[in-house]
Amino acid sequence: MRRIIALLCLIALLLTIAGCGGERDEMIGVTVYRSDDSFISEVRKSIAAASEGDVPVEILSADNRQQMQNEQIEDFIERGASAIIVNSVDRTASGVIIEKCRRSSVPLVFFNREPVKDDMAKWDKVYYVGARAEESGRMAGGILADCWYANPGMDRNGDGILQFVIIKGETGHQDTELRTEYFTEALMERGIQLEKLHEDTGLWNRDDGRDVMNEFLSYSGDRIEAVFANNDDMALGAIEALKDAGYFTDGRYMPVVGIDATPAGRRALRDGTLLGTVFNDSGNQGRAAYNIAKELAAGRIPTSESIGYEITDDRYVWIPYTTVLRQDA
Repeated sequence: MRRIIALLCLIALLLTIAGCGGERDEMIGVTVYRSDDSFISEVRKSIAAASEGDVPVEILSADNRQQMQNEQIEDFIERGASAIIVNSVDRTASGVIIEKCRRSSVPLVFFNREPVKDDMAKWDKVYYVGARAEESGRMAGGILADCWYANPGMDRNGDGILQFVIIKGETGHQDTELRTEYFTEALMERGIQLEKLHEDTGLWNRDDGRDVMNEFLSYSGDRIEAVFANNDDMALGAIEALKDAGYFTDGRYMPVVGIDATPAGRRALRDGTLLGTVFNDSGNQGRAAYNIAKELAAGRIPTSESIGYEITDDRYVWIPYTTVLRQDA
């Protein structure tokens, strides 16, 4: 009888372990660099919506701490996640993340913060979903160039030179560098002479964008003729500072251009404080990342047909930008 009871207990234990293992396989882990970034918040919503009725996801924020994100990824691996979606805190840490997942055979999909090419080449089960940052920079520059030529009064001092400031995202982020470079290049290609008065980082968030703009105003005041922010959150912070300085009332206007076309950014377009923005398609980025992860979780090689998005260079999906003006908001 004891042997029978022991055997039954062993069988029950094995069935429990097998059952738990099956449950663990039905989960895709997601970790993002922070939860209060408006664009990342929209991508999170898209991933969650795509997973409804399908392979479930667990979405965590790393609170802008790489060590926390590493621990979250290790926990996902230990709990048997069948794939992991990552928005890196530090894109230079992607190689470590890839190595962790490669050793455990857990496929990876990065989004928004592109790993360097050498890291992507370390394993064939690593994919990236994002948008070409240079494209958004050119579009943002085009918005400001159109405004410059349509509104001669924008050249306040009449010197024929556009005096402007830039509020940048996180230093080292590919979007920061490329958006800034190609924004300026687009203006020069349109034949506009430029004088960049100031440039500083607002770390992608609204409060820092406001603080940076206040500093710019304290340095140069009315010499500033336009503002470019690398995303809408920082642009909205800049608008807050400009409002405090008396802009957007009594006909006093400052052209401000952002990128992302977040819901808050679109509201600013409608109320006339944001000149224009560039739509960074969070919905399609989230769906593409989830669709790739789901294919990888099932042990399949993602194809353009199976995920619904074109895969280029074997393991990249690029979602196009679009210009958004007040009439589009």
